[in-house]
Order: sequence, then structure tokens, then C-alpha cells
Amino acid sequence: MKPNEVDFDNLTFSFTETKSMYVAKCKQNSEWESGEIVPFGNLSLSPAATVLNYGQGLFEGMKAYRWENGKIAMFRPERNARRAAKSCNRLSMPEIPEELFLDAVKKVVRDNSDYIPSTTQGALYVRPIIFGSGEGVGVAPSTEYMFIVYVSPVGPYFKGKLKPIKLVVTNDYHRAPLKGTGGVKAIGNYVPGMLPSGLAKKDGYAEVIYLDAAEEKYIEEVGAANFFAVKGKNLITPELTGSILPGVTRESVIKLARDKMGMEVEERRISVEEALEADEVFCAGTAAIVAPIGSINYKGEDLTFCDGEIGEVTNELYNYLTGIQFGKSKDDFGWMTEI
Repeated sequence: MKPNEVDFDNLTFSFTETKSMYVAKCKQNSEWESGEIVPFGNLSLSPAATVLNYGQGLFEGMKAYRWENGKIAMFRPERNARRAAKSCNRLSMPEIPEELFLDAVKKVVRDNSDYIPSTTQGALYVRPIIFGSGEGVGVAPSTEYMFIVYVSPVGPYFKGKLKPIKLVVTNDYHRAPLKGTGGVKAIGNYVPGMLPSGLAKKDGYAEVIYLDAAEEKYIEEVGAANFFAVKGKNLITPELTGSILPGVTRESVIKLARDKMGMEVEERRISVEEALEADEVFCAGTAAIVAPIGSINYKGEDLTFCDGEIGEVTNELYNYLTGIQFGKSKDDFGWMTEI
């Protein structure tokens, strides 16, 4: 699709084809080759590709913003590069060098700059993926790998801009067990969540809240976002036990709460019962940014936190974060990378 054919004023969080993508390859036990920008198009893979048979792959998610002054900037891409490298190690894939990752991301954003909406319309979502493209029938690492970066203009992840969302706690499904792959963005982590998420949406909820797989007592994540609870001047978020994704937005929210708002931040286990007694609850992630949670359904009962009125802490964190991302506030932490 050409840029002038995109309805930037009515973007949703969905895929729109753009001009180009980046492709690089790596043989087993070799270094990553320098990739290149190619026209966006389909890939050719063998049915025996390791990613298709055993799910050997990962992805990252970032956003590029067009500021009011016309500049284009990305939010903390180096953190995604480091997380991708760690994820590669966990999934037995050759580690993607940070320099290669960042170079690829910047090149694709620049080449597709005409597709970047204004910050009032949305952002350019950047999707790097790394996967085993080589053939193999046995359960073993691939013999060849591909690194691809593509982009798409997107609107808000949850409908209605900064509006309270309704969530439901699931006792029927788990996201990830301890010592598994919950702490990396493995592609296989997300398919199991489609069923509970779909069931929740049919019942009028935006997403599900997952509990820990061991005791089914402590909150882990909200679908594809990290969970936060506000109690007085304390901000509580589940600690990173290995089953929870170390979100870049999560890390940023913690920094803002401590340094800008003077809050005490607790990274620890938080039970559903404790969370339901919080003053405010919200979730945070690259796609969602900061999303206030208006109500939580637990064991068939809805507990309302806010109904149209956004909590003070949630609202302030959202404004701090988007102010930096949208180029409207001073970037004291050096989080934005101009492209």
C-alpha cells in the first residue's frame, strides 16, 4: 500500500503493508551476515524449516514516532536489542549483535518514513523477528537463521485511547511456568494466549490476567503487557522470576515512578486479593503504553477501580512517558533515539 492510501486518522493496531523490509541471514556456527533493505514481500521457506516445525523463533516490538517538529525518534531501541540477544541464547540461536539490530531497525524506519503517522494519529510499529529458517526433522537447532525487520503504521492497542479497560483473571490457563521461556519473546509464548484472550473478548473484556503456574495465587502478566498496582505512595509490580517478560516499558515506568514522582517501587509477588485492594491498577507495554484498568473480574465478580475517571498516578505516568516519546517533554534519561 502506498502512503497516500493509508487512512492515518483511523488507524487501529493492525497490519498495513509498507514499502520495504530488512533481511539478514546466518549459518549455524557462523557470524551474522550484513543484511539489506528489500521490497516488502513474502518469504520462501521449506516445510521442514525449524521455525515451522518446532517454533524456534522470537520477535521484538518497538515504535517510531513523528514529532511535531518533523523529527523521527524511537523509544529505547537499544533495550530491545539487548533483550533480543538474550532471547537468542535461550532459544539456541546465534546471538544477534546489538549494532546489527539497531542498524537494521533504523534503516527500515528511514526507508518507510512516509508511513509514520503524527503522534496524535499513532506510531510506526517496528517488528524485528529472528527464526530458524533451515531444514530439519530432528528436534535440534536450525542450520540457518533469518533476521527480518518490517514495519506498520498503527493506532492504539486498546480501543478508546486512554480509557479504562476491563480485565478478567483466568484460572483455566497459564501463560508460562517457572524456568520456561516466559522471560523471552519466544513466538511460542503467544499462541497459547489467543484462546483465553478470545474468550475474554467475547465476554466483553479487553484481556486476561494470568496467574502464576505453581500456586495460581500471584499475578504475572496482562496478556501482552506488564501489571502494576498503586497503593498509597507505593507502586507494586510482579518481580521478574523468569516467567515474566522484562518489558522495556515496565522498566521505564519504574524509573519514572522513582525518579520523577518519588514513589517507592516494590518488585515482588502480588496476590490477586492484594491487587484487588489497590487504589489504582494499570498495565504497561510497547503496544499498550500505559493502560488504566477500570475493573477486574475475579471468580465471577467485577471489582471496579475507576469508571471513566483515570487514577492520578496512572495518568501522571502516562503523561510523563508519552511526553518523552512524543517529543513534548525533556528527555532527562536519554531514552529517545533520533533517526
